[in-house]
Amino acid sequence: MQDTINIELVHFSEDYVEQLHEFELPAEQHQFTALPKEITIEKVGQYPIVILSNNIPVGFFVLHATERVQEYSSNPQAMLLTALSMDHKQQGKGYAKKAMLLLADFVKHEFKEYNEIVLVVNHKNIAAQNLYINVGFEDNGERRMGPIGEQIVMQLHL
Repeated sequence: MQDTINIELVHFSEDYVEQLHEFELPAEQHQFTALPKEITIEKVGQYPIVILSNNIPVGFFVLHATERVQEYSSNPQAMLLTALSMDHKQQGKGYAKKAMLLLADFVKHEFKEYNEIVLVVNHKNIAAQNLYINVGFEDNGERRMGPIGEQIVMQLHL
């Protein structure tokens, strides 16, 4: 991985729609997450975030500050991260890791009232589990059943 990778987390804007709709994922990854074009932001408190590399969208996720967070954390200052995807053409370049390393500071700056990020990851999705652990998320031991099997609840204290 080059040290010169320029990764930035930004709030979604219409400027990125065309490129986000071109994202692709192989079936073995798509079973665990949604493509950006499949995401519908329906509620106040849902924040779509675009991962940029040199101003080009390479990844996407959603932060939630809705009642849905309570399913995974009793902390009223927790946010939920869902739908992380990296465009298949951009994978293997270290972008996801760098983006997740920027996540804590991004949330502290953009959502000052929050002090924790929680997520769930499928127990079969070893690559995602390793990514989250490598950037500081912890497996809190809690398990849930998801649409395609057991989910591991992970948290990152800010």
